[in-house]
Formats: sequence, structure tokens, C-alpha cells
Amino acid sequence: MLTSSFALLGLAGLAAIAANPGQSISVVVLASAITAGVAAVIYQRSAAALEAGRRTEAEILARILQGLSRSASAEGIVQALLAELGRGTGADHTVVVRRRIGERSLEASLAGARPEDPSATIQLPIADLAIGTDDGPGSAGQRIEAQVRTGFGLSHTLTAPLGTARGVIGAIVLARRTDEPWSAGSRRILQAAALEAAAALERVESHRDAEARASTDVLTGLPNRRYFDEFCGLLAERRRADDAVGILMVDLDHFKRVNDRFGHDVGDAVLRAVARVIAGAVRDDDVPARYGGEEFVVLLRNPSARVALEIAERIRVAIAGLDLRALGPGPISASVGAAVQVDAEQPIADLLADADRALYRAKRAGRDRVVAA
Repeated sequence: MLTSSFALLGLAGLAAIAANPGQSISVVVLASAITAGVAAVIYQRSAAALEAGRRTEAEILARILQGLSRSASAEGIVQALLAELGRGTGADHTVVVRRRIGERSLEASLAGARPEDPSATIQLPIADLAIGTDDGPGSAGQRIEAQVRTGFGLSHTLTAPLGTARGVIGAIVLARRTDEPWSAGSRRILQAAALEAAAALERVESHRDAEARASTDVLTGLPNRRYFDEFCGLLAERRRADDAVGILMVDLDHFKRVNDRFGHDVGDAVLRAVARVIAGAVRDDDVPARYGGEEFVVLLRNPSARVALEIAERIRVAIAGLDLRALGPGPISASVGAAVQVDAEQPIADLLADADRALYRAKRAGRDRVVAA
């Protein structure tokens, strides 16, 4: 519309010159109209290019957000970033660096912009994360960037830290082979992606923490009965014909006396101590859990009857050997019922019932002993 107006103004100027060829004012008007028209065309083209660029940025960010929202794990979030950021920013390589919860290193995952480019993962020193330092997330991001450049042999990088309320948890690093400046659009996309990715990672970790709390006994730190029952259900579905299962039911003897005499705080401390020795007495593949009150259960993976009784006796002796004098109670004891599957088709629920009956026989026989089903 603006260009058309200046075109009409130019035509009017030409008409004026034709009608009054001797008047210089008409030439000035025409020149001004042409100059203004050219400026208008340039402005319109720039505005259109800017609008197209903004629209492209919005589409790229929409795809990134869609990928992040669909990701139910930290690994899925990393893959969503690696899949889209290179294509949207003109980067030849994208690196996502994050800290795995509970680990003492950073995991850096690299992907190229082209499908045929190889991917790679390396570990970086955790010190470069520098959570809690006073130099801010930017400096932590720069240190991670330096490690990424060295570790992958990259150059011409652009970095944005992944910052959360808990501090910096990683960074996104873009790299290209040429040394041309990064565009303002690439910088905006990277900053927005880093902000959304940090929030998505925090969401995933919070969800995982909530699941862990739901399946962990708060007092002892062992898996709780809900987790144990769910695990047994999954095991029953996936178990092979030659897999064997054993169950140990462990119950502390006369534990009510401890609570009545020394209080529930001391009783809780005793339960925590018992949980530790049970966890230390079983094998790596076995699953101990707090079943309720002063009762514990252990799922044994592929035990023979002899091995099941050996582990049960090891637990009984470890509990009897606890030094609880600092807490007040003297030695405590436990009764243990053991059951090992003799038929691959036997439901685990039936095995639990067998171990429970063996436990009560141990109680009736005088406690502080192991009885097999």
C-alpha cells in the first residue's frame, strides 16, 4: 500500500514535469518521491524478512517445546534438543551437557546436524558445574563450554547454561565449522531452548523423586511393601521357566517391648539399624523390603534351598549381633521363615504365604531361629 502511494506520487511528479518542463520544483518533488519510494520498498522487504525470521524462530521453538513436553525422561529431553537445535540455529554440532543425579561427573552428548553425522557421549569433570559458586551461571556455562571444546575438538561455539532453582545443572553448546558471527535469531533460540530444557529436566527429576518417595520406606530407606508387591508382579510376568524364587520373612522378636520401654524414637532407630544389616546380608540381586511394622521381607533370586537358609541364618546372626547399647536396648533377636519355589508355576503370592507360615512356626518354637517351609 505504501509503495503504491509513492508510485502514484512519482507519476504525479512526472506529469507535473511534462506540463511545466521549466520548473525545478517538479524535479525536486520527483526525486524526493523516488527516494522515498525506494526507502519504502527496502523497509517493507526488511520488515517481511524480519517477520519471516520471527515466524521461523517460533516454529523451531514450537517443535522443541513439543519434543520436551513429550519426554518423560532426562534422556528423552536431551534427544529432543539434539534433534532440533542444529537444524534451527545453523549449528553443525549440538552438545547437551547435564549432571546425572547422584553421579560425580557431567554427561556431554553430541549430535551433528546431518543424519549421517556420528554421535558421541563423554564424561566431564563435575567441578566445572560449580553449583553454589558466586560467579553466576554464565561463568559455569563458560567452563563447561571450554571442556566441551576440548573434549570434542569443537570451535566457534555458542553456549547457554541450564539454570534451575537448585543451581546450574548443565549447558547447551552449539558449534559450527565457520567463524561467522552467530545470528541474533540463533542466540534467541538457544536461550529460549535452554530455559525450557532446564525446566523440563527439573520436572522430570521432581517426578522421579516423587516416584522414589512413593516406593521407599521413609523410616528405613528400604523399598516399601507397595514396591515389593509391584516388583513381584513384574517378576511373575517376565520370569523364565528355569528361574527360581525364594522368600524370607523376618520378624523382630518382642519388638513391642522396645517401644514400650524406650519409646518410639528408639524403636525407629532400632528398625533403621536392622534394615542396614539386612541390606548388607543379602546378595546384589536380592530385594529386601520393609513389609510393615517390625516385619521385613527378602525376595531371593535363583536360590537353592541351601542358599536360602544360609542367607536367612546370616540375617538372623547379624541382627543378634547388633550393638544397641548406645540406644538403650540390649541385644535383640529375629525369627525367619524361608520358602523356596519348588514348582516354576507356583505363584509368588503362595510362596509368601509359605514363608509366613514358616515364620510363625519359628515363633512358636521359641523365636530367634530360622525355619524352612
